[in-house]
Amino acid sequence: MRMVDIIAQKRNGDKLTEEEIQFFIENYMSDKIPDYQVASLMMAIYFQGMDEEETANLTKYMVQSGDEIDLSKVQGHKVDKHSTGGVGDKMTFIVGPLVAAAGIPVAKMSGRGLGHTGGTIDKLESIPGFDVELSNEQFIKNVNKYKLAVVGQTGNLAPADKKLYALRDVTATVNSIPLIASSIMSKKIASGADSIVLDVKTGSGAFMKSLEDSKKLAKEMVKIGKELNRNTIAVISDMNQPLGYEIGNANEVKEAIEVLQGKNIEDLRELGIELAAHMTVLGGVYSTYAEATERLEQLIQNGKAFEAFRNFIKAQNGDVSVIDDVSKLPTSKFHIEVLATTSGYVHAMDAEAIGTAAMHLGAGRATKDDKINHGVGITLHKKIGDYVAMDEPLVTLHADTESLNQVIDIIRKAFTINEKKVDKNKMIYDVIK
Repeated sequence: MRMVDIIAQKRNGDKLTEEEIQFFIENYMSDKIPDYQVASLMMAIYFQGMDEEETANLTKYMVQSGDEIDLSKVQGHKVDKHSTGGVGDKMTFIVGPLVAAAGIPVAKMSGRGLGHTGGTIDKLESIPGFDVELSNEQFIKNVNKYKLAVVGQTGNLAPADKKLYALRDVTATVNSIPLIASSIMSKKIASGADSIVLDVKTGSGAFMKSLEDSKKLAKEMVKIGKELNRNTIAVISDMNQPLGYEIGNANEVKEAIEVLQGKNIEDLRELGIELAAHMTVLGGVYSTYAEATERLEQLIQNGKAFEAFRNFIKAQNGDVSVIDDVSKLPTSKFHIEVLATTSGYVHAMDAEAIGTAAMHLGAGRATKDDKINHGVGITLHKKIGDYVAMDEPLVTLHADTESLNQVIDIIRKAFTINEKKVDKNKMIYDVIK
């Protein structure tokens, strides 16, 4: 078997066999195939695509290129959640405790952020003492006892994905749905869950800007999951504006705690219940979606979801006093309001631009070596559909410097304000099963 023949085959639009995909991945990982040939294959896939069997096989051998997490000692049906990423996305801190309080084990491996704001691990590290590097034994023990543990990703989880992504990034082949889907699903399947719920974002702050592309990606990932014996569901959710009102690491933890304590922040609560409902039905604790939503609402009202979050933080050595009193979370020196320069209704928001503004404050990373400032961020005062008067605050910037002209300019340009009234955004667009 020769790599040049595999490239020609895909260039001509023909299907690759499982053996050919296995040959390509295994030999690329052992440095027997040069980057220039793999780049050619990635470009051929970009233009010709892959069918669901090809994509499932690519995912399978990417999984097998590294470690697969053994969760066999975790009691019960393990369900994981994955978000394709957005601005203000603190859903793990709402969904994880909700699902844990319902009795479903969530053994989660999460990454750090590169871009808008920190990742789940960065946000958790805004809680003093929180340990993201548990031993495997302690990780399993925590999941069995508290039904929830979150740790940093192992460096050897689907290493073929890491190697391929670095090459795709410099050869303009990132935006291929089969390659995106296999990249995401290889890490999720290697993480060891029995079932997976995907939160696929769509809109200005999402990787997929159009609803059509978001649905294509969701369908592809659901097919991969099922092909590889993981019951998988995808929820298509809105990212035309940030989730909730807080952007930034400690800010987002604080807002998630408020939701778990019963505050009705509409979009966070709606999406949290939606994702947790599918997870608990897949996990077998509730028989229907309707029953799940009702019971999950009760777990917020009776305090059990917040108790599950508190237990999870304490079990990983986090300082629970900051959970009980969120004013103790890291904060910034300055809190500066950005005022509206006109009156009207907020018609649109550039969520990605708002995320970029948060990164400039220090809430995210422009390069992998940048350090996160846990206390900085942005509080939104207006969202799509809200009326704003001239000189009324659009956002508050939480910063450690007062030199914010660039950030203020980004924020002002991110808001589209018009005299005509407009409806609030829909949160859930579709569910793909």
